[in-house]
Amino acid sequence: MMDPTTDNAGQSAAPGNARAALEALRAEIAKAVVGQDAAVTGLVVALLCRGHVLLEGVPGVAKTLLVRTLAAATELDTKRVQFTPDLMPSDVTGSLVYDARTTEFSFQPGPVFTNLLLADEINRTPPKTQSSLLEAMEERQVTVDGTPRPLPEPFLVAATQNPVEYEGTYPLPEAQLDRFLLKLTVPLPTRQDEIDVLTRHAAGFNPRDLRAAGVRPVASAADLEAARAEAAKTTVSPEITAYVVDICRATRESPSLTLGVSPRGATALLSTARAWAWLTGRDYVTPDDVKALALPTLRHRVQLRPEAEMEGVTADSVINAILAHVPVPR
Repeated sequence: MMDPTTDNAGQSAAPGNARAALEALRAEIAKAVVGQDAAVTGLVVALLCRGHVLLEGVPGVAKTLLVRTLAAATELDTKRVQFTPDLMPSDVTGSLVYDARTTEFSFQPGPVFTNLLLADEINRTPPKTQSSLLEAMEERQVTVDGTPRPLPEPFLVAATQNPVEYEGTYPLPEAQLDRFLLKLTVPLPTRQDEIDVLTRHAAGFNPRDLRAAGVRPVASAADLEAARAEAAKTTVSPEITAYVVDICRATRESPSLTLGVSPRGATALLSTARAWAWLTGRDYVTPDDVKALALPTLRHRVQLRPEAEMEGVTADSVINAILAHVPVPR
């Protein structure tokens, strides 16, 4: 993913300047997280698009720290759920609790009733509990005992999972994967980035105390709403719309895939490309914007054929090949 330059690190955005607020947000996260600019930008794009994010990476690459720092740099309520094999759906959504004083049942909200929900190691819990998030992620409400209860606005699920550990895990079904706007891979740091990480720790950095690291709230819910309103004005030409459709239709015809991108995925790609164009300071979407967001927006919406997987083909390589062959509008 591309990564625009930030010039106002750590400073609050000027009133009414929504883009400056989000640039400041990205810079504030960099105070605690080193070398994960693409993942940081992806989270900001998700906030702009009111979408959810799946963060995938091996243990120890700062996936949880990244989300915690995002929460600390915004004026949003946040809660964390550690997903485990014995977690029940009601532990996420909430449940009816009997009150002996009133002899009535009252609803006790679960941790999903927040602005930013960190679903840590989401693939460690069985499908029954995973599915408790389906309604929340799509409808932004929770139904308990037949009564729908709206979630706060904004609402974003940031889930993490480990791609190399399969024992005791439950892969997310396609229906749930499709509800994540982006799947961001969090790679191991480069040598210099890892040196910077160790240098910070040697100087006393404590990832459990973000305040001491200088992380401060620099963007509010009002800033996010203003940013969404501005981003919605970004122009999308008919040629760009057709380009997005052609890319997604090509995934459905790929011989390496058993499952291609759905129309929901095409809508998501148009939305993320639009948000990226606005973040980079333009009021129109280009083919490069679409290409920049194609991998994180589409990689989790396709399914490889077993024989292709055995040959070492990956979802990213298939999408890159499609991007190389689909005609680019001029």
